[in-house]
Amino acid sequence: MALSLHDRTVLVVGRGSGIAHAVTLTARAQGARVVVAGRDRAALRSAYDDPGVTAETVDLNDDATIEALAERLGPVDHVVSTASARARGLLADLDRDSLRRSFDTKVIGPVILAKHFAPHIADGGSFVLFSGVAAFKPVVGYLGVAATNGAVDFLTRSLALELGPIRVNAISPGVVDTGIWDSFGDEGKRAYFDDLRARNPARRIGTVQDIADAVLYAMTSPFLTGVTLRVDGGEPLT
Repeated sequence: MALSLHDRTVLVVGRGSGIAHAVTLTARAQGARVVVAGRDRAALRSAYDDPGVTAETVDLNDDATIEALAERLGPVDHVVSTASARARGLLADLDRDSLRRSFDTKVIGPVILAKHFAPHIADGGSFVLFSGVAAFKPVVGYLGVAATNGAVDFLTRSLALELGPIRVNAISPGVVDTGIWDSFGDEGKRAYFDDLRARNPARRIGTVQDIADAVLYAMTSPFLTGVTLRVDGGEPLT
């Protein structure tokens, strides 16, 4: 039987838009209290008009802010980390700083989250981390992204083993229309999406709700742990 989120506390780390926003609204629809946390508390607060959503400050590159947030919040039921810093580019264009930010945000940051929040996780609680399709389908120009996401995949299994019975799972999205592709311009984005849509087995582009639904499943499935849910339309098969 699926676990209920009613009257549970869910911490969502990330921005107040895209996947993090969809996860927050989905958890609220299930009756959860949601704490959204990121570097810009004011922006997070303004993203929601809901007394059941409160905003906090945290920086996954700053251990002190993570420890302080855990102390302020006390008991929580689920922690979802959606934050990322993508180190895109060809090998010749990559630098140590961008790679370090990528690992700090998606790998080391969640390790420190787990360190400080695990003692506060209630029975039936979980961590949900974010990997990504590049970990399972290497593409030229995404070396840094692939290495980071692959590390998240291994981290998920290691934490699940060490923290049990706290469950730890990851979500690996494919290409999702979060707004990040708007930088391609209308024509460029349309062409990119049309190409992917024609080639992947699902014949569609992912939505933020697709990913939020997967996060909901990870939080509420009591026998699921150490798993990376690949919500990618079958893209790695192409």
